[in-house]
Amino acid sequence: MTISIWRYSHLTLAISSALFIIIASVTGIILAFEPISDKLNSFDVVPTNQISIAETIAVLHQKYEEIITIEVDENDFVSANVILEDGKSATFYINPKTGEKIGEIIEKKPIYEFATNLHRSLFLKSTGRILIGFVSFLLLLISVTGIVLIAKRQGGISKFFSKIVKEDFNQYYHIIIGRYTLIPIIIITVTGVYLSLEKFSLLPKDTAIHQNIEQKKDTSTVNSATFEFFKTTKLDKVKKIEFPFSTDEEDYYYVKLTNKEVAVHQKTGQIISLKKQPLVTFGSYYSLLLHTGKGSILWSIILLLACFAILFFIFSGFAMTLQRRKKTTIIKNKFHKDEAEYIILVGSETGSTFNFATAFYKALITSGKTVFLSELNQYASYKKATNLIIFTATYGEGEAPINAKKFISKIESTPQNNVLNFSVVGFGSKEYTQYCKFAVLVHANLQLHNKFTPILPVSKINNQSFSEFNQWLEEWNSFNKTTLTITAESLLTNNKKEQEFTVINKTDINIDDTFLIQLKPNKKTTFESGDLLSITPKNETRSRLYSIAKIDHTILLSIKKHEFGLCSTYFNSLHTADKMVASIQKNAAFHLSKKTKEVILIANGTGIAPFLGMINRNKSNTKVHLFWGGRTKESFNIYKNNINTAIENKGLTSFYTAYSQEEKEKIYVQDIIKRQATLIANTLKNGNIIMICGSIAMQKGVTKVLEEICKKHLQSSLYKFEENNQIKTDCY
Repeated sequence: MTISIWRYSHLTLAISSALFIIIASVTGIILAFEPISDKLNSFDVVPTNQISIAETIAVLHQKYEEIITIEVDENDFVSANVILEDGKSATFYINPKTGEKIGEIIEKKPIYEFATNLHRSLFLKSTGRILIGFVSFLLLLISVTGIVLIAKRQGGISKFFSKIVKEDFNQYYHIIIGRYTLIPIIIITVTGVYLSLEKFSLLPKDTAIHQNIEQKKDTSTVNSATFEFFKTTKLDKVKKIEFPFSTDEEDYYYVKLTNKEVAVHQKTGQIISLKKQPLVTFGSYYSLLLHTGKGSILWSIILLLACFAILFFIFSGFAMTLQRRKKTTIIKNKFHKDEAEYIILVGSETGSTFNFATAFYKALITSGKTVFLSELNQYASYKKATNLIIFTATYGEGEAPINAKKFISKIESTPQNNVLNFSVVGFGSKEYTQYCKFAVLVHANLQLHNKFTPILPVSKINNQSFSEFNQWLEEWNSFNKTTLTITAESLLTNNKKEQEFTVINKTDINIDDTFLIQLKPNKKTTFESGDLLSITPKNETRSRLYSIAKIDHTILLSIKKHEFGLCSTYFNSLHTADKMVASIQKNAAFHLSKKTKEVILIANGTGIAPFLGMINRNKSNTKVHLFWGGRTKESFNIYKNNINTAIENKGLTSFYTAYSQEEKEKIYVQDIIKRQATLIANTLKNGNIIMICGSIAMQKGVTKVLEEICKKHLQSSLYKFEENNQIKTDCY
């Protein structure tokens, strides 16, 4: 069964039952407080597993004229229905050890009465009960399809609880919360269905009858408090005891236990008959306890959290669906498919791949090319096309995204007029074992046909890394002799929430027109060093991105002022206590893991910014080596305090500098890396990481040197370590 069937089933079931599930969840939240409030009354003054029936009957006979019933509820509260001295009947909670009254029977509060009726039947009586029972069944199916979707996404049921790659808030917590509330939700749904079936007598009938027990002969009359059965049976096993209404020997004690019913002779104390509870009755009893939480504060809290989780699933599920549809909405093509020279096809599960495809489409249009953009499933014949560019994600264990399921089968059945030069770009995360597998499959299948010619190897983009995407773009430009330009800002989505920040410090302009500015968020927000601050200049639609250093819950930016730079000029005009508006964009691919044992940080110019935060945060035993390149020694002045503090606090193990304009011989950061080849090689050999931040030109020079070191010292290529996620880049 394909993933699309499971997803559509999951979504259809949720849409069709959402309103009723919301009602059931909200009333479930209210009702979860009832057993908690009942249990807090503390009428369980004596452990019922330490008191026998005989002890309680003895003290009750001493205090009251007549006893009609004794009951023990789910909270282990013991109640008695007795006849008082004035001849009136009364029911109340008792101390089973002394027989004294300790409280009135708890009456159901109006809010719980209202919530119960709405929860059970929507005030529609039998019709409502049928509807709610059916909704419970649908919720069970939603849970089952959810399990399948998570298993497929993670690459199999054995990886069900493996690490989740966080793409966005709704997706991440929909899965995380779903995994941990799965069992309670399934219990809620199964017990709900069971109780509905019981209400409408659709369960097997209770056909068990009392079986007579052979009686001993010549038994004398004894006091009920000395009955052997009463002496050996503790109250924790009892649900209800009905006392004889008369002194007639045919009128017995009826004792209902958790697993059987017993009739006891009122004179001799012998067991007259016994009826074992059938499995159906057990199911009803425990279904009620598990569904309502009666008798357990802990389980009631779990049910409460499960109901909140269900409400979150409805919200996050619909939010993801709307977001996915918004992202996968194809822009209106300027050219018909049979007019276009360049065909861009997209395979995307969540819609994020469309951001890259759309940016590439716009770049081609701007350069005067005829372009057509569509989904992989819409692959067709193209009359004038000469170039095919495929951007695709991978779902689960190497499967195609939902809008790319038909593509590989269509390759064979769809003829092309021209030979198409093609390039495949895969998007994924190295956290998954089947990283970009579908992109590899697409590339391999196209190579099998003589109408397709590959111009580049498969390009793999980890966690939507812009620098990796830009590297592919440069290779594609080089082959096609084009000069397309795509900025990181053009890939920004418009749904980033802006917030206000206050300037708390700003340095003077340095000799090379750089400065530091420190901002404090005016409301609580989460971010890490390596994330990006997005700011949109006034009267412009294109945002600018700045890499963040997190220092003591504030943001530190390193900025170079450009003569005509709108954002850099704006930042430079700010003063302490000024307010500004921006948004934080997560950049998880460029975070430094706390588990990292050793890391090499490489930067030039203002690219040092995120590393200033990382060395400030480093309170562990992580060895950190920082390589930085600037123009002159004076260029380093604005960073000196941060570096010296990190060295003193042992957040920075070693620091290497290169200055390109200090001496006659220009020394760049790649030159000092070459001198520390042994350190670089050992770091990679031991499975540790290298992080690079700064200009694209610097990245190229550094990458070239790293490739040389890998070949000479490790007898391997740099690509191997890139594939192993040991090389992280954020260059511009």
